[in-house]
Amino acid sequence: MKNILITAVAATLLLSACGSTSKVSDGNSDSVAVAKDTSLTAILRAGAEAKLTDSVKVGFIVYNHTDSVRRFCKWHTPFEPLMSKYLDVIAADGTEAQYQGPMAKRMMPPPADSYISVQPGDSLAVQVNVSKGYQITKPGKYIIKYNGSGLSGITVKDSVTIDVK
Repeated sequence: MKNILITAVAATLLLSACGSTSKVSDGNSDSVAVAKDTSLTAILRAGAEAKLTDSVKVGFIVYNHTDSVRRFCKWHTPFEPLMSKYLDVIAADGTEAQYQGPMAKRMMPPPADSYISVQPGDSLAVQVNVSKGYQITKPGKYIIKYNGSGLSGITVKDSVTIDVK
């Protein structure tokens, strides 16, 4: 039992040492360990206003700020046709616009052709017509947030607000 405990502690220490960090020097003899960014980030872009009778378009831009190629799963992103509810569209009164598009059932893990690569320091952009998949039926302000980070691996911290007239 003692050997199992020692082995478990050694394995934990070994695995924690495999984290991705780099040393940054501030000019003194001391150095500070800083976690290296290995994630893809994205932002949402949209015009401030849209007409209820027109398309409500939102841009989705993925950035790779790292020094190596990064990949993400295009499922639950605008990089594939609307196949799932990857956006939250919420009216100013707190009601959520109902998703009316298809809901794809997927086999896990995603196949290789489900991934898109982003080169170091590069970005990819796409635009989605939100009104094709969500019932935006009345004028007002709508907040749109991305909620597909769990599958795609893309982090989106902000949202966009569109005033639908």
